[in-house]
Order: sequence, then C-alpha cells, then structure tokens
Amino acid sequence: MKKFFSLLVLLIFSIYSTFPIWHIFNVSLRSDNSFQNDSLHFWPDSLSWKNYEIVFTKTLFPTWLFNSVMISVMVTILGLILSITAAYALSRFSVQGKKGILTFLLATQMFPATMLLLPFYILLSQFHLLNNFWGLLIIYSSSALPFCVWQLKSYFDTLPFEIEDAARVDGCNRWQVLWKIVLPISKPAIAITALFQLTTAWSEYAMASVVLQDPQMQTLPLGLKSFQSSLATEWGLYAAAAVIVSLPATLAFILLSRYLISGLTLGSVKG
Repeated sequence: MKKFFSLLVLLIFSIYSTFPIWHIFNVSLRSDNSFQNDSLHFWPDSLSWKNYEIVFTKTLFPTWLFNSVMISVMVTILGLILSITAAYALSRFSVQGKKGILTFLLATQMFPATMLLLPFYILLSQFHLLNNFWGLLIIYSSSALPFCVWQLKSYFDTLPFEIEDAARVDGCNRWQVLWKIVLPISKPAIAITALFQLTTAWSEYAMASVVLQDPQMQTLPLGLKSFQSSLATEWGLYAAAAVIVSLPATLAFILLSRYLISGLTLGSVKG
C-alpha cells in the first residue's frame, strides 16, 4: 500500500510537471495562433506543422540557433579549461591565500546577475566589446567560473594522492598526470560542470540583451522575445521555437544522465 501511494504521488507530480511542456507543444501545432482554447483538448483540432516551417524559413531563427550553438560551445570549452586548471591547482598545491581565494569565489555567487549588468556594460564599453560575441563569452565564462571551480575542486579533493604519486614515479609530469590520470577518473564532475556551463550560456537572456543589439548577432532567448510585441504575440511561432530550443538541452541531459548523480554527490564529501 505504501509503495502504491508513493507511485501515485510520483505520477501526479510527473503529470503536473510535464503539463506545461505538453501545452507548449500543443500550441506549436495549432494553426489559429491562440495560446488557450475554451475547452482543453489533448491534441489540437487542426494539426499543422506550419509554425515550424515558418520559424526556419521566414525568420532569423537559423542565425540565432547558430549563434547560440557557437557561444555555448565556446563558453563550455573555455570554462572547462579555466575551471579544471584552477580547481586542480587549488586542490593539489599549497597556494598562498587559498582559503581567501575560495572564500572570494564563493562570495561572488551571492550577488544577483542583474546587479552585474551595469558594471559589465561599462567594462565592455571601455574595451569596445559591445555587440560582440567575445564580450558575451567573457561574461558567461567569468560568471560560471566560481561555481565550476568549487565543484571540481571538491571532487579533486576526494581523489587519492597515491594514484598521482604512482604516475609521477612512472615518469609523468604534472600535465601528463592531469591529462592521463585525473581527467579520465573525473568524468562525472567534468560532465556536470560542462552541463552547467552549457545550459547557462544556452538559456541566458539578461546579459545577452545588454551586449547584443544587432538582430543578426542575437541568441535564441533574444530571438524568442522578438515574437512578442506590445500589441500581439505570435504564439504559434513562439511555441514552435521554444520546443526546438529545449531539444538540445534535453538531449544533453539524456546523454550525460549517467554522470549527473555521481557528479553531484561524489565531490560533496571528502573521504
């Protein structure tokens, strides 16, 4: 009876959490450009894929998609390089002021992102990086770096020193130890770190709206906003684009799902 009740609760919450997704997909298949109907139907009365066709052929969606993919991949690669090297150094070397550095990194996460909009805007303006992908790359990488360093540093602390010592005895230098020994056994932590950086860059709106003004350079979140105006909203196009935007992130979660639980828990306790 207890198991049945648990399954029933899980089923109710699953239906509740997936209803918005189903509703957006339902709207994307309508031809009447309405967000709600008078009566609730599991499937739209007039099924149409026209919204998806219009999104790809008559809007700048392919350009926004390319921009988002390029920025997200670059942020993920750069973020991994910086966070892995920084976390490994803080974990394995006696760095002067290590506790202060870690405390400072943690303190930066206490400030909301909107509070940083003006300082970032002034800095990027001074360096002529407004309306430039490099400016957005710098913002995203620096914003995600503190969490990523803490995540990886905590995981590296759980790895025994004896493994690295054995590799050093066999003739490996520090870089070879990191590349051949540490990284292969740190896949769970690296996977969760990469996923965090990827999804952050993929879905971020506020910073991008400040840095990027040219429609040809906008990312997907900015592009989705363009379907909404003060007078009317193209709900069919908005929903179709939203469904497409959610697919890469969903696919990334599915591919990295086997690493997520271990990546989130193994680095939480040193032992």
